[in-house]
Amino acid sequence: MRLLHTSDWHLGRSFHGVGLLDAQQAFVDQLVDAVARHAVDVVLIAGDVYDRALPGVDVVHLLDDALVRLTSAGAQVVLTSGNHDSAIRLGFASRLLERGGVHLRTRLDSLDQPLVLPVGGASAGAADTAVVAIYGIPWLEPRLVADQLGVQTASHFEVTRAATELIRQDIERRSATATVHSVVLAHTFASGGISSDSERDLSIGGVGAVPLDLFDGFSYTALGHLHGRQSLSPQVRYSGSPLAYSFSEASHQKGAWLIDIDAGGVTAVQEVLWDAPRTLAVLRGPLSELLESSEYSWAETAYCQVTLTDAQRPARAMDQLRARFPDTLVLSFDPEGSPAGTASTYSSRLAEAPDDLAVCCGFLEHVRGRVPDDAEKAALAAALENVRLQEASL
Repeated sequence: MRLLHTSDWHLGRSFHGVGLLDAQQAFVDQLVDAVARHAVDVVLIAGDVYDRALPGVDVVHLLDDALVRLTSAGAQVVLTSGNHDSAIRLGFASRLLERGGVHLRTRLDSLDQPLVLPVGGASAGAADTAVVAIYGIPWLEPRLVADQLGVQTASHFEVTRAATELIRQDIERRSATATVHSVVLAHTFASGGISSDSERDLSIGGVGAVPLDLFDGFSYTALGHLHGRQSLSPQVRYSGSPLAYSFSEASHQKGAWLIDIDAGGVTAVQEVLWDAPRTLAVLRGPLSELLESSEYSWAETAYCQVTLTDAQRPARAMDQLRARFPDTLVLSFDPEGSPAGTASTYSSRLAEAPDDLAVCCGFLEHVRGRVPDDAEKAALAAALENVRLQEASL
């Protein structure tokens, strides 16, 4: 049996104001192709299918199209809800969808209700057979689910431990009649995972990391929530998001994990890589260098995050950058090389200002990072003189 571990699709998300629906459609195309090419039996989606609890109509249509195409390609789908999803809305019609090969695990009462599939040519339920049991742990908000799970302390650790205990109990029951190879989907922050900027904390009261040993004994744990593909252990992995959703992910190679299981258990885990629709460029340096150096030619077609290090902020910096890098989306300033001991606070410069013109020029320098030029000083002086004349006429 072959499983494909994905997560964090975040359908409907934008990237610094740029819509990504076309890029997400391209990912779905790659995913469907991979399912057919690798003869995948089950696609796992470990939460954050949508980016919002109330996704747009076009976003819902994209997920609908993806599920139809995946099942038409011969794969079943097991899907859990993440912190960005509405578990109730995502789980709508779950019993009906199950008949079509789409298995939604968004409710607490389905924690110990796995998708059970025979492996190694056996028939599920027969004595001395081997089966794969796929469980789903949705995003568990501690304060909302602690009572239902029977835990006294509303912490991420306690509710996740309670959920995994329910799964272990079900595995023990099934093990009386078959060899059970367990696969668990969980949308959570497991200790040892490396986070990135695009995992927004939408929980009540914050997110706590759960220890890795909560997943001991499972044949494979398919994690979601962190956007970087990574292995916490050979049996516990994050697939990461299929697209980069922040510039902190510029160095990520996006992909998924392909898991092979036979009657003896997991035999292999290998990566499947996705082609990125656009390169991300994180550039830093003086404006003149960025505009003139051939070293940055590769970034001319990329989405760019630029940090300018000029001692004074250049005028029309964004316009100049976009002349070479049209898709500059983020611009910040971090001056370098200022002589030691020359820095002073705005309040101290204000106290030392000899006249009103110096106060205005100091304020302009403070908010934009460069001193006014002669034309700007003349305009400020004219404005101040006009104010004096109006006050004198009162």
